[in-house]
Amino acid sequence: MGWLPRHGRVLLRFWSTALASQTEYLFNFSVELLAMAGNLAGSWFVLSLFFRHGQQLGGWRWEEALVVLGAYTLLDGVATTLLRPNLNAIVTLVQNGSLDFVLLKPIDSQFWLSTRLIAPVGLPQIALGAGLMLWAAARAGAAPSPLALASTTVLLLAASVSLYSLWFLVAATSIWFTKIWNATEVLRNVLVAGRYPISAYPSGVRSLLTLVLPVAFLTTVPAEALLARAGSHPLPLALLVAAGLFTASRLFWRHALRFYTSASS
Repeated sequence: MGWLPRHGRVLLRFWSTALASQTEYLFNFSVELLAMAGNLAGSWFVLSLFFRHGQQLGGWRWEEALVVLGAYTLLDGVATTLLRPNLNAIVTLVQNGSLDFVLLKPIDSQFWLSTRLIAPVGLPQIALGAGLMLWAAARAGAAPSPLALASTTVLLLAASVSLYSLWFLVAATSIWFTKIWNATEVLRNVLVAGRYPISAYPSGVRSLLTLVLPVAFLTTVPAEALLARAGSHPLPLALLVAAGLFTASRLFWRHALRFYTSASS
């Protein structure tokens, strides 16, 4: 376990350097914050269209559906903070041969590629998503117990790991296909489905978003735990999905590196 303190120090150095670099451009930071607020307002408006006449969406009331939207906003903030700046850069590193220098470093390459950068503009989005979840749950009449809050937190952490693993699996295919921007955009747009309760979709789509792409575990399941909705909350299953996807990302990356042709060879 001696690698933990070393990786922690490296992570602290990564993020302190990235934050110092990002804060040099406060105008860009402000523009990105406005764009984030606009995206949330647009999502709120689109969701409200389903409740114009007091209808329910897949058995979810307006305030309950806002909890799902809050979970999606939080995870999108995680993606903005860590996933987009780091994992989208893998394609560029492969294209220009800079991945060679990463592989030669005395540190795990997946750790380096996944944590080197941080975009602080996503941090307010994470806080806003968490606040929206709690506010909407209170408006829905839920009074989450400490156990429910703890379960929701663990489910959101598991969702973040699952989202990261899916994104990394797609990014790792750049070893074979150096132009995968369309693939990452398709994945991002599929995950947008998590803005709505999974029960709002037809049965075939529900199966796809649960068994193939675990979108249901990203937003709907944490929202159900916070609202204490009737039915079981598959915390062990969500943890199993996250662990399975993370393990798959590790194994797939090691497999992909066997086919990587360095710039010097």
